[in-house]
Amino acid sequence: MPKTARAVRSAPERLHLAADVLVLGGGPSAAWAAVAAAENGATVVLADKGYLGTSGATAPSNTGTWCVPPGDNRHAVVERRWQRTGELADQRWMLRCVDTAYRNLLQLSEWGYPFPSEDDGRLYIANLRGPDYMRFMRRRVLLAGVTVLDHHPALELLSDGDAIVGAAGVGRQVERDWRVDARAVVLATGGCAFRERILGSTGLTGDGYLMAAEAGASLSGMEFTGKYTLAPQGSSLNKGLPFRWASFHREDGSAILGPTGEPLRNGIGDREEEVARALIEGPLYARLDQAEPALQGWLRQGQPNCFVPYDRAGIDPFRDLFRITLRAEGTVRGTGGIDIVSDDCATGVPGLYAAGDAASREIMTGAVSGGGAVNSSWALASGWWAGKGASTHARRRGGKAFRSEVQPLGQAGLRPAASPRADVFAGEVIEAVRNEVTPLDKNFFRSDTGLEKSGERLETLWRDVRDHLQGEGLERIRTREAASIAAAGRWSIAAARYRNESRGMHRRTDLPGKNPAFAHRLVITGVDDFRIGGAPERLAELAS
Repeated sequence: MPKTARAVRSAPERLHLAADVLVLGGGPSAAWAAVAAAENGATVVLADKGYLGTSGATAPSNTGTWCVPPGDNRHAVVERRWQRTGELADQRWMLRCVDTAYRNLLQLSEWGYPFPSEDDGRLYIANLRGPDYMRFMRRRVLLAGVTVLDHHPALELLSDGDAIVGAAGVGRQVERDWRVDARAVVLATGGCAFRERILGSTGLTGDGYLMAAEAGASLSGMEFTGKYTLAPQGSSLNKGLPFRWASFHREDGSAILGPTGEPLRNGIGDREEEVARALIEGPLYARLDQAEPALQGWLRQGQPNCFVPYDRAGIDPFRDLFRITLRAEGTVRGTGGIDIVSDDCATGVPGLYAAGDAASREIMTGAVSGGGAVNSSWALASGWWAGKGASTHARRRGGKAFRSEVQPLGQAGLRPAASPRADVFAGEVIEAVRNEVTPLDKNFFRSDTGLEKSGERLETLWRDVRDHLQGEGLERIRTREAASIAAAGRWSIAAARYRNESRGMHRRTDLPGKNPAFAHRLVITGVDDFRIGGAPERLAELAS
């Protein structure tokens, strides 16, 4: 029988549990971490901001994986992808990831996940249908004996002075505080979409980043937030693939011309910059008229949710012009996050581990977007490593009793440094951050002048958040999200200004070329007074 968490004290106004490992998050990396820790003999609690199985960016998506079978060709495949990472990824980690992800995909098949079949009858294990996948993983988590707390967002980590020993938060539906004492914590809370309206990302507000930084962990890759995806105007559907077969037009129907004077076609990949420039100039329209009839049927069959907005609006996207926009995706498809310092996804803070989009993916994808495939495999692998690492750490600390007195680490949005002020609102904080980190002319195309101005505005905003923003009861969820978004925006802009070059999705109009002196990662440490430093030695360490 699986071991389950122990109730320390439960009352209508407070829930208090104890376990070996606490996993925070509800996406695939959280699910894999919970299963891995449980299979390693740990008692596990998983606390999700939403409902495990439906929350996060994977659940509503049809996602492929970076599925590379074993064999001599694996190294060549990894080498080819590494060439596209802006020289910041690490091939050892990439090989580890494809190996672990492939084994976990086979494990899914053995568990009975209904993979589609190839024409010859073989299972196509590279495809994961988000709703089915996450529903299946919820069942596996429960079968493993994990205690699942749905709609229980974490607000802060807990420390005993030596290590992280749990977390505390509030139950959104039951309206009671909760605390879980744990010998290790895995942060699998996802990235930060800066409240951009993209599919499955409403709850992705960078909470784990702020909690980790408050505990003393570092972040890296926070400058790589310049990933945008095409979407129909007014839609949350950030699925860019169909725009490979698009033509682009102004409001009067005239064609948008590319850099050599030809009509602009294919809005993904290198052409995204041309689309962004056109959008800055004015409204932009598209038509998927480059797709042949047979391809149109394949697109509808393979990406059915891509066409829901068109069908609801009575638009035939293959014949009709429709207005489009570029949706900012922050670190959800950017690469930044919590810096991991060892093979088991430890953060350098004893008892604290990170996985999935909460962790930096620079070692996997460098300065470019991971896309669904690499991100999906990273979630499979890093969740597994973090769960194993956390459970091993918990076993080492098994003889130590939980201290009755622990220190809650949460500050901004929970415990103002000065007096609370009624005129500092969470919603206004979020909009102020968005004004600096989502516009195309500030974040897709960057310059030192623009970054300096954005940085000054965000520093002023952060002082108000740190000193005066506070919520009560359930409002703490909102104020803590606002503080996390403000912190993530501040780190992103500061790192972008520090990287004096263009590399991958970091585009500096004033510094258009790559600078060899910046062929390394940038690591940020600290919250109020943070420092930024290069990490060439960390790359060498990880590669050894």
